[in-house]
Amino acid sequence: MEKGRRNAITRRGLLAGAAVLSGRFAYAGLPVPPDSRVDFRLMRHGSQIGTHAMTFSRDGEVLTVQIAVDVLVKFGPIPLVRYTHRNQEIWQRDRLVGFESRTDRNGKPLHVKARWDGPGLAVEGTGTPRYIAPANALATTHWNSSMLRGPMIGTQDGQLVHPVVSAQPEERIRLASGEQIAARHYRLSGDLDFDIWYDTSDTWAGMRFAADDGSVITYERLPAA
Repeated sequence: MEKGRRNAITRRGLLAGAAVLSGRFAYAGLPVPPDSRVDFRLMRHGSQIGTHAMTFSRDGEVLTVQIAVDVLVKFGPIPLVRYTHRNQEIWQRDRLVGFESRTDRNGKPLHVKARWDGPGLAVEGTGTPRYIAPANALATTHWNSSMLRGPMIGTQDGQLVHPVVSAQPEERIRLASGEQIAARHYRLSGDLDFDIWYDTSDTWAGMRFAADDGSVITYERLPAA
């Protein structure tokens, strides 16, 4: 997250912008994991190259999701790929009211800031000028499968994308512990290209995509702490 009051998402500002959503708070539409945390290890050619951690916290009518991704690929002692991503996503009831992210891709900085502003979620980032996102657009943070039902806001550069989503047969996938679980499988193509899985409780369970060099990166969910 960017430091400083000017650029930070503040809880007061978001709630003022989303006052129309006031009322009794319910998480019924949000698949918050039972342990309020989801962690993955990122695997490439059988070796771990990084982690993806998500923590969920409630404060009254607000749900905050903190996201941290760290990747390092080396050839011997030489770093080939360095990637870090930090994102804070804020929800009120079952509505996304803002997020702010910072990404470093091999030294290239990217950022996105989105906040509820009158007619909808106002988004601006490295890859796009300011726009109002469609009402059914969600950020590509993956944990909420409702993301698959509409356009998606890229959390690296802010671009609005419209991938084709195809439901695949349910299957069993491997977790980091070696356990296999039943999961719903979706394949995305077009603007985005990856496979993603959700378990029977609708918790994000795994992901797979091809890296720029053609190698396959697999997300394996870690056991709850």
